[in-house]
Amino acid sequence: MEFSELIEARYSVRAYKPDPVEEEKLEYVLQAARLAPTAANRQPFQIIVIRTADQQAGLRRIYRRAWFRSAPLVIGVCSQPKRAWSRKDGMSYHVVDATIAMDHLILAAADVGLGTCWVGAFDPTAARETLELPEDVEPIAFTPLGYPADSPKAKKRKPLEGLVRWERW
Repeated sequence: MEFSELIEARYSVRAYKPDPVEEEKLEYVLQAARLAPTAANRQPFQIIVIRTADQQAGLRRIYRRAWFRSAPLVIGVCSQPKRAWSRKDGMSYHVVDATIAMDHLILAAADVGLGTCWVGAFDPTAARETLELPEDVEPIAFTPLGYPADSPKAKKRKPLEGLVRWERW
């Protein structure tokens, strides 16, 4: 699929088939995340692959919507702030780096026919406890990963002229 077709076709899937994700497709999406650009190439993120059949109660605590745990897998991307590059004014790029990795992952998933839905409205305390995250690791985003059982709806996006400025604000 051409990249422009891919970004047009990708949508937030909220219903999943129970079909397992083939190992080669999982590897493909994980490799896409690994290849994501990060500030100073520090790669201050970790990816957690969660098999939903084994983790229903914990996943329910992380995010309550049933569709979140209906896919065979949930992927969590966590950052490691102490490993990240920081700008001179102190801004750490750990969240940016982790979200770029997640974006690569969800686009790669769409490329091989898998569905995802970026979830940021999760309970970070529940995520930390369920996944036994070390103190210096921060959960950033989650997505179910599986075959879509729904269809895309029309995307609502602002027009380009509402998002782009030239030369100055």
